[in-house]
Amino acid sequence: MRKKQILLALAGSITLACTGAWAAGGTKAYRWVDKDGVVHFGDTVPPEYSERAHQELNQQGVAVKEFPRQLSPEEAAAAQKAAAEEARRKQHDSFLLNTYTKVGDIEQLRDERIALINSQMELARGSIASTDQRLVALQNRLRGFRPYSNSPNARRVPDQLAEEVVRALSERRSMDTQLQQREQEKAEQLANFNDDIARYKELTSNR
Repeated sequence: MRKKQILLALAGSITLACTGAWAAGGTKAYRWVDKDGVVHFGDTVPPEYSERAHQELNQQGVAVKEFPRQLSPEEAAAAQKAAAEEARRKQHDSFLLNTYTKVGDIEQLRDERIALINSQMELARGSIASTDQRLVALQNRLRGFRPYSNSPNARRVPDQLAEEVVRALSERRSMDTQLQQREQEKAEQLANFNDDIARYKELTSNR
């Protein structure tokens, strides 16, 4: 009974406050909460509270329009990022459901992609081995020239031989980079497919 009386009294105070705001000539009445948590009513919201959450009320004190708290630039950026991520997730969920009929379909595609990458890695390793053999042969040739030879009559390294060595070393570095890229791609593909399999199981668990 006591709780009901308090609620009735509160409702009455809201109605009186709103009626007062309307009677004062205001065309609208608002409700807002200050920094101390105190509720206020009036025909305008003070500027210092305009960015806080507040409500527009009718003459009976019932909220007819909500004004949410304005977000800071950081909060707005975070909210936008979260919304974009949610949209991306929903789009990918739709892709999974419309593309695959069972988990085995995803596993088959995964195995095909990984097999292709493995074959590319084997080709890269073969090229690296071939280039290493060429570098060994070039190093043996360099031993006949200064500064690699101890012979007093040794000539300086011919420009053509020096260029061959530089080109072979450059090719070797490039092949190393390509092999590392394939290894990273393989790891990423496996992680992505594992995520897709787990998500597909979640989406279809209740079907």
